[in-house]
Amino acid sequence: MMAEDAASVVKTRLLGLCRHRGLALAALPIDVITAAAVRIDRERDQDRLALTVRRAKPRLLVLDPFVRLHRVDENDAGQVAAVLGYLRTLQRDLDVAVLVVHHARKNGTAGPQAGQNLRGSGDLHAWGDSNLYLRRADDALTLTVEHRASAAIAPTSLQLTGGHPGGDAHLAVVDRAALELAHGATDIDQAVIAALSRAREPLGRSALRDLLRVRNERLGEALTRLVGHGAVTRVGDRWCVPIPTSGPPGNGTT
Repeated sequence: MMAEDAASVVKTRLLGLCRHRGLALAALPIDVITAAAVRIDRERDQDRLALTVRRAKPRLLVLDPFVRLHRVDENDAGQVAAVLGYLRTLQRDLDVAVLVVHHARKNGTAGPQAGQNLRGSGDLHAWGDSNLYLRRADDALTLTVEHRASAAIAPTSLQLTGGHPGGDAHLAVVDRAALELAHGATDIDQAVIAALSRAREPLGRSALRDLLRVRNERLGEALTRLVGHGAVTRVGDRWCVPIPTSGPPGNGTT
């Protein structure tokens, strides 16, 4: 369910992804819900969605984005918990995986874990069994992962490619250090952003200095400059790359 885009836009994106993978969209078991509006906080729409899932028997139900699919107060833990409780019941009763796309706060600095920067109630962070987060700095995208019951992979650098008109836009894994070297990126500012983008949590000055092997004075000047430009956010005595709130390609997701 792609609640922000017209059916034609969704189809174009799916066709591009399929072309990149060498697949035929018509041959894949993919269905798109095209209802004008679905509010999963309303009993009538909950029943309709459950009936659709029961009939179609999908392995994965995608709800994108969460904010367009309800009218509850996202800061009210009770209201959010009720909606998430419905989705958990749907998942268990109908044996379907549920993927919810959600945005982060503007200039999120709630804590070292990316999930603590999700917009609204903390129930959203606690609800997920596996959570994936995209953090963006300029054209650099970093994917971090959290699992409830297993170890996560290391942060992964990604890049949106093929985004030109008619291209097959997709996210590709890249070697961020090699990419920066190829573009001659030796400036301390870009080195700081790259280090923070790869980190699992905000880093202190000592950790950054050890990673980058630069003088403390030069590092301090770079951090002050980057914070002033909004490229880096300070969290107490540590720094991180801010998580974007919406818009391609850097949506925070869960």
